[in-house]
Amino acid sequence: MAMAGAPKLRCAGVAAAGALLLASGGTGAAHAAPADVPSTAQSATASTAKGTTYYVDASRGSDDAPGTSAKTAWKSLARVERAAFKPGDTVAFKRGGKWSGQLTLRGDGTAQQRITLTSYGLGSRPRISGGADCLDVRGSYWVIANVQVSGCGWAGVELRGSYNVVAGVRAEKSVAGVVVDDQSHHNTIRDSQIVGNDRMVAGRNGPDDDAGAFGILLNGDDNLVRRNLITGSSAPSPDYGQDGAAVEIYNGDRNRVDFNVTRQNDTFTELGHAPGKTAAGNVFAYNVVTSSLEYGSFLVTRGAQDKGLGPVANTLVENNSVYLTGAKTEGWTCYAGCAPGILKLRNNVVKVGARTGWEDAKGADEDTGVYAGGRGTFTPGPRSAFVEPQFVSATDLHLRTGSPAAGRAGEPTKYHTDAEGKPVPTDGPRVGAYQETR
Repeated sequence: MAMAGAPKLRCAGVAAAGALLLASGGTGAAHAAPADVPSTAQSATASTAKGTTYYVDASRGSDDAPGTSAKTAWKSLARVERAAFKPGDTVAFKRGGKWSGQLTLRGDGTAQQRITLTSYGLGSRPRISGGADCLDVRGSYWVIANVQVSGCGWAGVELRGSYNVVAGVRAEKSVAGVVVDDQSHHNTIRDSQIVGNDRMVAGRNGPDDDAGAFGILLNGDDNLVRRNLITGSSAPSPDYGQDGAAVEIYNGDRNRVDFNVTRQNDTFTELGHAPGKTAAGNVFAYNVVTSSLEYGSFLVTRGAQDKGLGPVANTLVENNSVYLTGAKTEGWTCYAGCAPGILKLRNNVVKVGARTGWEDAKGADEDTGVYAGGRGTFTPGPRSAFVEPQFVSATDLHLRTGSPAAGRAGEPTKYHTDAEGKPVPTDGPRVGAYQETR
């Protein structure tokens, strides 16, 4: 799919993401792993005072029971699917329990009375595994909290509705951890562990149709991906050698991806869209991106000369800290007609093993960045610098006191806190995801 003279792209699975979405039935900053999110369940329960709470117990439940207390819990996913949930209802799975198969959730809550799926009791998160989608959410205004989805055929959680919240979830060992379908919008994925989604679906229609190893795949608009830990999104690919992405955007507009910690992913993000669709106005801010893989990249996007996937317009990338230690890793790539209206970069600190950036045509709108590695093929802005940032370590991307990058003024943004919740200086942000040194 690379244009003549363009860089050789290994992370091209975005082209096949739409086909896999259709095949699946779709329509078209903490440094440690985030803990469970009791506040989500509590706030959701508070909003469900007029609803009913149903309990599910894999070992002691019975589908003939009413399900309205822990002592009269249901047992199976099938019984949960038969329920007609109403706004304000909660379905709570017992911790330590394990279920196999797909759970499809229907029915809509409201902005004031969401429907909640969560856990109760003590022990590890309840685990659902083995379905095509472990959790297939076909309604809107749901909260999915404090459960584990593992080893699913396609997605750990697939969101087909809108205004849903995924929080405190562990999604692992699937083709995609979380998928937002192309008619879904205004969903939030936060404070979750998206771990080891390292399975690839090999295409059968040519050399450019493998897809998979997605931490989060966004096909919809106006979604928020915030404060997640996303790791291990990388898998062997017959087409690309190795592929995967922490966050992949295909046909999604105005999505915001911020305050996430990502580790050991093949690519942090790649963007594209199908002919006649768009992937415009997406924002990536205050993310902390590290990897020790031999290959990898921070960001891949494209212009109008990519007739199959471009142009991807108005991507904004600001105040991210990136350290990819592999000898063949790269920073950002903007090809096939790159232009200021395609990609804008501000206040980023990027250290990689090979080239730091690549652009063609008019080039990206880049400034106030700090780069270490190969100089690449791009024209840095007048306030950018090639200096050693002196990160604390390969995984701690705070700048050391005395770093030549420390205290460098960045361009003002709309953010008021940094990757660990500390305030941005009143006179404007410093470069990178952290506003303080160590």
